[in-house]
Amino acid sequence: MSQPWTPPPPPFSGPATIGNHLPLAVIATALSFFFCCLPHGLVSLIFALQVDKKAGTGDIQGATNAAKQAKLWAIISIIVAAVGLVISLAFGVLGAVMSAIQNH
Repeated sequence: MSQPWTPPPPPFSGPATIGNHLPLAVIATALSFFFCCLPHGLVSLIFALQVDKKAGTGDIQGATNAAKQAKLWAIISIIVAAVGLVISLAFGVLGAVMSAIQNH
């Protein structure tokens, strides 16, 4: 009597590819540095650099978590930089208007 047929396991294709969001992290780092000098972008960059290392060692859950954190911190950094830019522009326009009023 023969045993029931079981399908073979899928072939091993190497480490899983997980998006590391590195370009987004670099953009967020640059924006946060130039517009508000806060370290949010660096946090995103550090998490983005950890993704490939963790995926290479087989820590898929850790790599996925690092990718999510990289994206989250990049978005936070871009939002904070945009708010800083808007506030700076508002104060610049207000200063120009006050200067023009004072000179008259």
